[in-house]
Amino acid sequence: MSSVIYSLPPEIRDASAWYGRDFQGSTDWIERLSLTEIAEVETAARELAKSDRDLTLISSADFPLPTLGPRLHHLLDEVLDGRGFVLIRGLPVQGWTKREAAITFLGIGTHLGNLRMQNAGGHLLGHVRDLGRSSQDPDTRIYQTRERQTFHTDSCDVVGLLCLRAAKSGGLSSLVSSTTIFNEMRRRRPDVLRLLLNPIETDRRGEVPEGGKPYFSIPVFNWHEELLSAIYQRQYIESARRFPGVTPLSLLQIEALDLFDELANDLALNLMMELQTGDMQFVHNHTILHDRTAFEDFAEPERKRHLLRLWVAPPNARPLPEVYAERFGSITPGDRGGIAVKGSRPTILFDG
Repeated sequence: MSSVIYSLPPEIRDASAWYGRDFQGSTDWIERLSLTEIAEVETAARELAKSDRDLTLISSADFPLPTLGPRLHHLLDEVLDGRGFVLIRGLPVQGWTKREAAITFLGIGTHLGNLRMQNAGGHLLGHVRDLGRSSQDPDTRIYQTRERQTFHTDSCDVVGLLCLRAAKSGGLSSLVSSTTIFNEMRRRRPDVLRLLLNPIETDRRGEVPEGGKPYFSIPVFNWHEELLSAIYQRQYIESARRFPGVTPLSLLQIEALDLFDELANDLALNLMMELQTGDMQFVHNHTILHDRTAFEDFAEPERKRHLLRLWVAPPNARPLPEVYAERFGSITPGDRGGIAVKGSRPTILFDG
């Protein structure tokens, strides 16, 4: 467990400290695939689908992208060391089967890093859709509902989404810089910001590693090797109070978390976007929090909102403090993040 933080890290003045208003009228963060790159992807996916390769073991060598591959590496640099996100537009998923779309997304993901298991079932490919569950169930993951998610991070370095079908209405994606939130809190309330640099318990929602506690304890803000990283999910911080030995939040902690949420929800800070069919979004969890608005779905099952998700561990990811091993399993770049419980092994469901 980290020691008490007595002095605050400096204000962060790099590309990760952006404001949503900075992007008004701009689409610089949208990358469009060329016809050559699309053809390249389709060829790689077709060849991989015909092979007997175990898809849980594939690497970028199994999905050659001579043109798009180098571009993806450049975009990954922007995600890891720049503004922290990118939207790639143009995959023609409307004409593909779910299996073809899944193989394509898995293959593209391997050019960014190693794929990580996203739940106790060992799923390398996540399916983000409404399963009719309620967030009031302490073991429900919010992506399994149609409710608003609220700003949070996932338990990996980079999270990727591929939109197969959009909702009838709503379901907008929203991003906010956790670096900017830190800077604003430092200017306004350094006294409560200090509390977020000390460990705080967060509910694992029933996905407990062997020998572990049903919660992990990591600071919201982590200053390590001159880099600021954030990990956050307010609902899970609150639901962790149900476990024996976890003390109630203090009034000052609540004040700190409330200010954090107020800033995340400030329209001057966050950026809202609509994911269109065929869009891929990649987000750096250490500098960006993501959210999704509530949505209304179509009645027909074949038209319901459906996104595919990847959790990726890039080998060139930033250093993390040792405390992250409590959630990420390891702090070794390329081999960290994801959910591992007793008996879990990597698997892929093509229609989750």
